[in-house]
Parts: sequence; C-alpha cells; structure tokens
Amino acid sequence: HSMSAPGTTYRNREEIALTRSTRDPLEFVKKTLIDAGFADAEQIKETEKRIRKDVASQVKAAKASPKPTIEPHLFEYVFTSDGGKEQNEFPPHIRMPDFAKSKWY
Repeated sequence: HSMSAPGTTYRNREEIALTRSTRDPLEFVKKTLIDAGFADAEQIKETEKRIRKDVASQVKAAKASPKPTIEPHLFEYVFTSDGGKEQNEFPPHIRMPDFAKSKWY
C-alpha cells in the first residue's frame, strides 16, 4: 500500500473508523495514561499542542538551513583494509546508482 492509494479502495469507511478507534496506538496510549491517572484529557491536549508547535518550529528551521554536503563524509568509516586505522582508504572504484556519479580513486 502507498500513501497515494486511498484506504477506501479495499476497506469501507466504517471499518476504517472502527480500526482507528480501537487499534490506533496513539489513542491507546492516551487512554492508558488517562485510565491510570497519569494525565487527564486536557493535559494530553496541551502536550499535543506543544509537540505540534515544536515540530513545526523544527521543520521551519530545517527548511531554512542549508542542505548538508555529503561528499567529504560519504565514504568515511565504510571501507578499510587495516581494521579501521585509516578511515579514508577507498577501493579503486565505487559504483553509484547513477553511473555518472561513480567514484574512481
């Protein structure tokens, strides 16, 4: 299954609603916390709001930051013939999925 395939293709809406209401792990944890007296519904709601706000802030910061470069570190700690003493020892050729980006050393 994929995110592009609507769940209603092979399940009806009632079955989806029932499954979400009875088998959703997040709802299970919320109910368990409330039933055990560790939190009430309002505390959980406030925690969820705080988490959503924090995630949105982190996503915004990540999108604003420059993309990391992988070239200098792409092959570190991957290939070695001396038990790890020389971390930057490469084989003479590394085949990449895009052949044009393959590496020859």
